[in-house]
Amino acid sequence: MKRKPYRGRPQHVFHAEFFAKDGYGEWLGDIPIIRDVGIDPSVGPDSGGAGRFGGGGFDVVTMMFCMHYAFESEQKARGMLRNVAGSLKKGGRFIGVIPNSDILSAKVEEFHKKHGKGKASEGGADGSDSPTYASDDDWDPEKPAEEPKEEAQPAEKEEGELPKDESVEWGNSIYRVKFPGKTPADGVFRPPFGWKYFYFLEEAVESVPEYVVPWEAFRALAEDYNLELQYRKPFNEIWDEENGDPTLGPLSERMGVRGRDRGPLLIRDEEMEAASFYHAFCFYKV
Repeated sequence: MKRKPYRGRPQHVFHAEFFAKDGYGEWLGDIPIIRDVGIDPSVGPDSGGAGRFGGGGFDVVTMMFCMHYAFESEQKARGMLRNVAGSLKKGGRFIGVIPNSDILSAKVEEFHKKHGKGKASEGGADGSDSPTYASDDDWDPEKPAEEPKEEAQPAEKEEGELPKDESVEWGNSIYRVKFPGKTPADGVFRPPFGWKYFYFLEEAVESVPEYVVPWEAFRALAEDYNLELQYRKPFNEIWDEENGDPTLGPLSERMGVRGRDRGPLLIRDEEMEAASFYHAFCFYKV
């Protein structure tokens, strides 16, 4: 009997297995499918170089919108990289999407610059606490200086409440980012672990705690696990470069991102700003 040709899109069936596991705090080598395909426990700086040319059996490991939770601590970040690098064969790829630390740093630094200017404007022209006069002619040496104004005492904080001037927040109607505590004035997150902020994304994320992944610190840490950076780009640049791709271009039309036949973008500026909060990366296992 001759098989009838399939009409419509071809259907692909892939084998998949799902396990609930802490991929940052636990070793994944005890999961049967991972153990069977192959995972190398001797990767990383603690292996004494034994895993330099070893590796697992996987071609690709992906972490989409989740890797930044590992940067709660160095221990978790290293645990995550040990699982990733141990799973990859030599030449395998580690692909992921995380919030862009360049944006986080720039926004924090911008806030502190504005905050500093605001404080300076409250005093004299030089930013001091001296009273300001319209001109030198208005100054009278026999006239007593203005009495300093009594500063208002801050309201007593409830237990666990953070001062308002320590928080940094920005966003739009689609997404919001808020650092509830102190942040570095220069936007450089040192040490690179434990910098918590809260993130909201409309219809997706309800103000959950996330952690900054300072990019250069992450790249250097990945090198300890034989992972070499191959690609890194923010989402808006990826769109600019790849929207003409013969596969991805039509996909963006079906998703309603742009009009048919390479038409104009159909998303709002606020949506593009929210998307540009992320960047994609690819590391190569050497």
